[in-house]
Amino acid sequence: MRSDIMKKGVERAPHRSLLKACGYTDDEIMRPIIGIANSFNEIIPGHVHLRQVVEAVKAGVRMAGGTPVEFGSIGVCDGIAMNHLGMRYSLASRELIADSVELMAHAHPFDGLVVVPSCDKITPGMIMAILRLNIPAIVVTGGPMLTGNWQGKKVNLISVFEGIGAVRANRLSEEGLCSLEDEACPTCGSCAGMFTANSMNCLSEAIGLSLPGNGTIPAVSSARIRLAKETGKRAVGLVDDGITPRDICTIEAFKNAIAVDMALGCSTNTVLHVPAIASEAGVELPLDLFNEISQKTPHLCNLIPAGPHSLEDLHLAGGIQAVMKELTSKDVINTDIITVSGKTVGENIKGAEILRDDVIRPVNDPYHKEGGIAILYGSLAPEGAVVKQSAVAEEMLAHEGPARVFDSEEEAYAAILGGKIKKGDVIIIRYEGPKGGPGMPEMLSPTAAIVGMGLDKDVALITDGRFSGGTQGAAIGHCSPEAAEGGPIAFVKEGDIISINILEKTIDLKVSNDELERRKSEWKRPEPRITTGYLSRYARMVSSGAKGAVL
Repeated sequence: MRSDIMKKGVERAPHRSLLKACGYTDDEIMRPIIGIANSFNEIIPGHVHLRQVVEAVKAGVRMAGGTPVEFGSIGVCDGIAMNHLGMRYSLASRELIADSVELMAHAHPFDGLVVVPSCDKITPGMIMAILRLNIPAIVVTGGPMLTGNWQGKKVNLISVFEGIGAVRANRLSEEGLCSLEDEACPTCGSCAGMFTANSMNCLSEAIGLSLPGNGTIPAVSSARIRLAKETGKRAVGLVDDGITPRDICTIEAFKNAIAVDMALGCSTNTVLHVPAIASEAGVELPLDLFNEISQKTPHLCNLIPAGPHSLEDLHLAGGIQAVMKELTSKDVINTDIITVSGKTVGENIKGAEILRDDVIRPVNDPYHKEGGIAILYGSLAPEGAVVKQSAVAEEMLAHEGPARVFDSEEEAYAAILGGKIKKGDVIIIRYEGPKGGPGMPEMLSPTAAIVGMGLDKDVALITDGRFSGGTQGAAIGHCSPEAAEGGPIAFVKEGDIISINILEKTIDLKVSNDELERRKSEWKRPEPRITTGYLSRYARMVSSGAKGAVL
């Protein structure tokens, strides 16, 4: 066993002594030792209940004859970090999480790992770590939050963000907003909708790193606790079987995950995280693969924020396994590859079925013929930009309008709420990429304000930053190269015409090449916003958003 190097033999007597100081018996020390990375904290709704989930994982490990050893991890709540300095630390936290899990598992050589994340950057960070380590490992998350009910309508966190714009547009009173915020987030769990957290939790199941049900079983369901126990048991089984994450995460597994991503209409943040995970697996995953798979994969699920259905609805309709089974008829799912269950994808989905065809539509009657995400290219984004096309109003799939240029999110947000944005405008928010932000902050506040003010069918927003999975409308992010690296978005001037055609996958700045070169020659890189601490180091080391913003 891997743990023998810290526990076996005469020369390891001091090591065993320290383990015994923690209360472990000789019998427990000699069993397979399973590390459990617990990202519990008391500020993220998706993590406040993880102690209970981890206790269930521990029970499963013991049932299978292993010894569970828990350790902690940090986590940032993107919703609470939104629209202030804290959001610049969100994406950057992914690397710290991956590094810390790697560090713990090398310093204390566990035989296997169970990682227990739930939200935003924590799930991809922990998955990156287990692929880097490549020891037997499995993922179980905290599960999605239930939707709220306000004045007879389903509501969620994004409803509150959009409510701010509604107040400014005199479409909602401040008292109404207060009552909405009381009802929008009714339980623990990752925010209710196909936002980044639930997107990545569903994709962990689709790629084969977690057991069936992980992506959709609600946080408050007893089935989540049973799943955690089975996960603990399976962690010991993975050690016995010698199956590691890189055995599972082949290029075919990544293609499966991207196909599910497209069918669900997941967050655009998956286009950052999936390539970053692939990089840790040693798998080359070009950005064009997203478009290639999207063109072959129908959009089957109209989930919050693009549509009315919640993660609980998806679960009751058959969950991720039913989606994968339905996609087999389009030849975009490889059923022969292994998963952490010890079974192939085909064996896992054998008994799956669609129980509500309004939530999971059949492939011959999809919501859209193409998948939920599109990569756009053109003179404004030579290396690509990302849009959640399934959440764009039909009127905005092709749009041309004057640029309204802002060098920070805060300036743009103030202009939107101040009524300075008009129908037809194309808002440009730049210097918010991985280097320029630094940290590539999410732009949920501006996009939610646009929706709340009733402009989502008339205004586009383009940024070298990124968007929350809760964003809807013609919101185009990851514009690469970013402004801080001298990408074309840095040279846009107020009033320039921007042309967007999502159907044709194009995004162009309607300025002559000569004029663009002249502007480039006059451009000077701005001074960094942050010059000390972790974010300063991150900005110096991080790659383009087109490459997953990896270090």
